[in-house]
Order: sequence, then C-alpha cells, then structure tokens
Amino acid sequence: MQNRKRQTTTQNRRCRGAGPRYRGQKKLIERGYLEGEQGGLAVWVEDEAGPYQTIPQPGSAWQPAGQPTRLPHEYVRAGTAKLLTLFHPASGGVRVRGVTRCTNAVLHPWMRQTLSEVLQPLPVATVLPPADNRGAWERWQEGLCVKFTLLDTLPPLRMLLILDNLIGHKTPALVCWLMEQGIMPLYTPVAGSWLNMAESIQRILARRALAGQCPSSPTQIIQWLERAARGWNAHPTPFVWGGKRRARRQRAYARRHPLGGSGATTLQVVQ
Repeated sequence: MQNRKRQTTTQNRRCRGAGPRYRGQKKLIERGYLEGEQGGLAVWVEDEAGPYQTIPQPGSAWQPAGQPTRLPHEYVRAGTAKLLTLFHPASGGVRVRGVTRCTNAVLHPWMRQTLSEVLQPLPVATVLPPADNRGAWERWQEGLCVKFTLLDTLPPLRMLLILDNLIGHKTPALVCWLMEQGIMPLYTPVAGSWLNMAESIQRILARRALAGQCPSSPTQIIQWLERAARGWNAHPTPFVWGGKRRARRQRAYARRHPLGGSGATTLQVVQ
C-alpha cells in the first residue's frame, strides 16, 4: 500500500519544475523569445535529439500506388545515432550534425565552431559604458535563484542561447567561452523542455527523415537526418513563441498552428 502512494521520479521532477523556484527561468526564456530579436539580440536554441535506433520506424512514407512499404519483421540493432541541433526560430534556419555519441568532447567543439560561424555575419554590437554593459547582461539573470558568475570584463551582448539544464552545458570552460563571445546562456528548468523550440524542429526533421523507414546503420540515419535539414533550410518556416504564458486571446484571434515538442507555433502548416 505504501508503494502505491509514493510518487515516481518523473512526478517528483514535475512537481519541482512547477514550483516558484523555477519561475524566474521560465520567465527569462519566454521574455527572450518575445523581446530578444526586437532588442537587437540574436536568439538561438540548442538541443541534442535521439538516440535514433536502427529498427523499423513507425509512420507513413511516400510510395507508388499499389507498392506499399514492407518493413522487415526481423532486424538487427546495429547501433544508434544522435542529432546535434542549433536552431534560429526567427528565420527558421537550423544547423545540425549527426553523431553516434554525444559526449562533451564531441558537443563542445561543434558548438564553438557553429556559434562562431553564426556570430560572424551579425552586425557589430554597440559598445556601451561598462556599467550599462554589465546591466545588459545582468538583466538576463533577473529572478534566478542560482546565477553563474559573470566575467569581470564582458564584451557587448550579442546573442541569447537557450539550452537544456544539463551538467555538460554548465562546465566553466564552455560558459566562460560563451560569455567571451557575447553569448548569454539561458537554461531551461527541470521538466521545462517545452521551453526549448529545438524540440519542435527535431520532431519535424526526424519525421521527414525516418518515418516509415528501416535504417540499417547509424551512418544511414545520420545521412537521412542531415539531408532532411538541408531540405528544410531550402524553404525554412519561422517559429513564433506561443507557450503557456502567451495570452489565450491572442491565440484565439491570430491563426497560429501549434507544434509538438515545445511551445512553438507557426503561421503556416508544417507537414
């Protein structure tokens, strides 16, 4: 009888994530989506999707009439693949890399390289007086219960990077590098993956690449996922934040289409 009354680990996490301790994190991220680009800051999100297994994948597929896809009833698990993702909701552009493992030694160099490429074409940030410049950084820590220490000398703020609350994302070397580039990391709270719009684009790419297929190797999965990302970037769809805190009346009057995985919406249907 006692076991029936005990909450599961997932239930406990949901309770903690819904409490006031994480309210500041949620508000900051939603404010970043709504005000970041308008205030001259690029807003990007990062996430890792997977693992994707070498097994028959559910879903429909395009086939000639009378020639349905036939998936094998016997298969060998030949490994898994993951997808590293950096997504720009305002433009819909996505940068990905398929990998077979996602350790810090793999993730951090890719993040540094890709973020450097993203920052290069951005307009030069306005140089502010030191006090005002530090205030611009501290603004994105307001309401947090736990704050990481800002560098003594900070460059102009150029980007907000929203990413999951993982230990690997909080290593001092990575956080200091982000600040040196003018990037402010904003971490989603526990049970707050719906705040990360990358969850939605990953679902779209995985569905387009794998639905109804039976990959035979992790390399094949990686090729399909990266090919789906290239196809998406040829005609990207911008995402608009439409999460839980957005006024319900706005959703009633504006014709928006919700996306699975996060609080993202679009102004057109995405197949």
